[in-house]
Amino acid sequence: MAIPPQTPPQPPSWSRSVTETVRGSHQFTVRGFSLAKGMGPGRYLASDIFAVGGYHWAVYLYPDGKNPEDNANYVSVFVALASDGADVRALFELTLLDQSGRARHKVHSHFDRALQAGPYTLKYRGSMWGYKRFYRRSLLETSDFLKNDCLVMNCTVGVVKNRTETPKNIQIHVPPSDMGRCFKELLSLGIGCDITFEVGDEKVRAHKWILAARSPVFKAQFFGPIGKPDLRRVVVEDVEPVVFKAMVNFIYADELPSIHELAGSVSMWTSTVVVQHLLAAADRYGLDRLRILCEAKLCDELTPETVATTLALAEQHHCAELKSSCLKFAAVRENLGAVMETEGFNYLEETCPSLLSDLLATVAVVDDDPASVNRKRGVCGNEGAAPVESVEASERRTRRRV
Repeated sequence: MAIPPQTPPQPPSWSRSVTETVRGSHQFTVRGFSLAKGMGPGRYLASDIFAVGGYHWAVYLYPDGKNPEDNANYVSVFVALASDGADVRALFELTLLDQSGRARHKVHSHFDRALQAGPYTLKYRGSMWGYKRFYRRSLLETSDFLKNDCLVMNCTVGVVKNRTETPKNIQIHVPPSDMGRCFKELLSLGIGCDITFEVGDEKVRAHKWILAARSPVFKAQFFGPIGKPDLRRVVVEDVEPVVFKAMVNFIYADELPSIHELAGSVSMWTSTVVVQHLLAAADRYGLDRLRILCEAKLCDELTPETVATTLALAEQHHCAELKSSCLKFAAVRENLGAVMETEGFNYLEETCPSLLSDLLATVAVVDDDPASVNRKRGVCGNEGAAPVESVEASERRTRRRV
């Protein structure tokens, strides 16, 4: 009688639970610290919201302290959960930067030491962790942490995450694409360049195929029905060399070049002026992504001195979102007077009278909505806010209003 073959035993199954922190940092700068004194206990300056580990966070700095009983003798600093979440476990690090260059920073960190009770648990949106007595204010005002009436803080949040690994879900790390870096290196070395642009007193070499792949204008110029594929030299007019080089760099790298480095090469130009010219060039050559990146950059850098010229540019190149942002910024009562004193506003009066009508309409809307003014001014207070949970360094939890 034949013996049936034995089935080999199956390999044992396995899984692995991995608990780790997902870290992210945010730098919060407070300019004009002395002007914030006298706000009163419980009133704070808030950072912008930043994302770490799938949640939003914010840093609150209380120039006169969080609690009235401290008589404004201490500066308080807290990190708050700014998005919906229940029982979010996290570690924190607050660093007050020494601005003397000696790197003697004031650091409160959980990451390099064991915590008896484990990570802190933030129970709901608005829960906070921090220090009521982060630093005695009289000492802070004479320290190297305060320079030119400016404080700089780094906040690092480590959100505790748990995952289960099995043979099926272990992943191989795939590095990010370096195509842009490779193309940029090809450009900088001049390998295989077949076209030279003469821009002012400078020459810029490039590759026709790459330019054509990215810009419909270059594609038509070199390979369209009446294009000239054998063209070797092009004279570019009405574009500054620094702007044209920045545009070509974007075509190769697909990222906005360092505007501060570009602006530094032309002493009379600011970062905003370079980006304004770059937006116009992007529109001229059909580079929609570059145009939108420039819009976002200009929106972030709006000031009373630049908003009028940026508004005129947005109107000229049909940038609806940028135009709307400029109008809302200029219409805020605290900005409007300064805007009207600029040369850019005089230019608007002479060349774009229709924009003045749009501005008046926006001013009327802002005046009818006082809350929108406070949002634009970045004013934070404690009136009408919901109660939140504060987590002290001593691990006590108390109900407070912030």
